[in-house]
Amino acid sequence: MKELDNSYFVGWGTLALINAGLAQGKNRTALKNWFLLSLFLGPLATFILLFAKKR
Repeated sequence: MKELDNSYFVGWGTLALINAGLAQGKNRTALKNWFLLSLFLGPLATFILLFAKKR
């Protein structure tokens, strides 16, 4: 079984930072909620943010 590359973790963390910026642009709590949520849900959180309305 092949071990996971570090690039997987770097990519996942980068996606969480992008989601935090996207959330901030939609007037949502970026670090507290969306960054942490993105660490667990990853691309699903991005999908949710894309279709969330701006506050």
